[in-house]
Amino acid sequence: MVAHLIRLKLTLLRNGLRRSPWQLVGVIIGALYGLWILALALVGLVALRAVPVPMAETVLVLAGSLLVLGWALTPIVLSGIDLTLDPARFALYPIPLRQLLLGQAAAGLIGVPGVCTALALAGTTVTWARGGLVVAAAVLGALLALALCVVTSRLVASIVAELASSRRFRDVTRILFIVPIMFLGPGISLLARGIGEGGTTAVSQAAAVLGWTPLGAAFSAPAAVAEGRMGEAAAKLLIAAAALVLAAWGWSWALARALENPGSRGSGRSPAPRRGLGAFGWMPATPAGAVAARALTYWIRDPRYTTGLIVVPLLPVVLFVASRAGRHSSGSVLEGPFPLAGAISAFVLAWSISADVSYDSTAFSMHLAAGVRGWADRLGRAAALLLFALPAVALITALPFALAGDWALFPALLGLALGVLLSGVGLSSVVSARYTVAVPLPGESPFKKPAGNSAQTLLVQFGGVVALGILAAPEIVLTVLAAATGAAGFAWATLGVGVLLGGALLAAGVLLGGRLMDARGPELYSSLVRVR
Repeated sequence: MVAHLIRLKLTLLRNGLRRSPWQLVGVIIGALYGLWILALALVGLVALRAVPVPMAETVLVLAGSLLVLGWALTPIVLSGIDLTLDPARFALYPIPLRQLLLGQAAAGLIGVPGVCTALALAGTTVTWARGGLVVAAAVLGALLALALCVVTSRLVASIVAELASSRRFRDVTRILFIVPIMFLGPGISLLARGIGEGGTTAVSQAAAVLGWTPLGAAFSAPAAVAEGRMGEAAAKLLIAAAALVLAAWGWSWALARALENPGSRGSGRSPAPRRGLGAFGWMPATPAGAVAARALTYWIRDPRYTTGLIVVPLLPVVLFVASRAGRHSSGSVLEGPFPLAGAISAFVLAWSISADVSYDSTAFSMHLAAGVRGWADRLGRAAALLLFALPAVALITALPFALAGDWALFPALLGLALGVLLSGVGLSSVVSARYTVAVPLPGESPFKKPAGNSAQTLLVQFGGVVALGILAAPEIVLTVLAAATGAAGFAWATLGVGVLLGGALLAAGVLLGGRLMDARGPELYSSLVRVR
């Protein structure tokens, strides 16, 4: 049965690659990226062999703890992606629990993350090539860490299999995991700044504490052997082994529960009845107004859209923290990246509708059946976004200047933000009418990466970013001139160009996107059906 599950995983992987050549290209790109990260890790592990034991222990314990934690959290963010390892799919088959556990554990190592993790942990033996006992402890620690990564991941996946059917659970986990991901970069900057200012002792103390926890015990034991602390090394290996046994027992219990009571995909109860027409009650009674009302409903109720609304309010906070972590920490808030919060938020919001037709999936057939004109569709979707994006971008742009009490460059940054927003919405109106990309289907997690034209998606996204940079080049140049010279004329010119040029590009994008949609409506729907 273990070999059968491994063959099943390999068969699904092979069939998925045969489905689309673009997906094969995407997998190759992902593999090359994983190999690049692995090469950097192996070079670092070899370099650590030449540093003192305490420093090597600190680095390995911190990195190893993040590795184990990452394996544990991944199933929550990416629940439902791995069809081979979804416990609910085995509920109807009389497979012995022990064989299913071993098979899932072995199959969990198949893929770029599993292979790279195994090779990186094997590379830790090079770091601890400082004697026979030290190497033995490193090998045992690497095996325990690898097993703990896989078993902990499967434990979390088995628990999530039951909880993932709850819409509230998915919404809460989205919020909980977007926040730390966004603050990861500034947090690393703050950590590096703390080390540079004499915070090495605090980092070493953190590693020492983690070395006595299941996260870092396996990585700290070889250092204890290298320094002759055999009792401490044995205790840490025992902690790692006990954590593995406990995780395996919990996984067995959770898997048995998931097999006996597979979670329903439904909510389990009927939703409360809604009164009124919502946005349809106050939007204009026109085709464009109806499309705008439907788009607003998506922004409020569809998690694939609302995730962007969670990110945008956090952007100013992240940039403020980044400013404090950088070399401008003792100066004005206007000296770091904080003033660009409005322009970055504008880009995120404008580009968020570049795949709105793809998000429609087969529901796009309603537009074709109703005979909605392309320009009305483009105008309605753009109006729904701009209804809340314009005031949000203006407020985010004004925040740094309000905190600093200096409004000299506010017109320039506001013009840049409005130019990016309006030009970006116009560009997105064209892109979404011309290209369809692989996106999560309605009702799925916004973090799910479906099989499809991954390489084309990357090319479209990259090309769109470059095109938007070209379209917003006048505002960017004027903003730089305003910041460099301090002249109020450049600042107000940026605002005027941002509104006028951005508005013109928005109108052109709506018209051009509408013409593309009128000409390619059936082809668009056909491509949406293919990527399901």
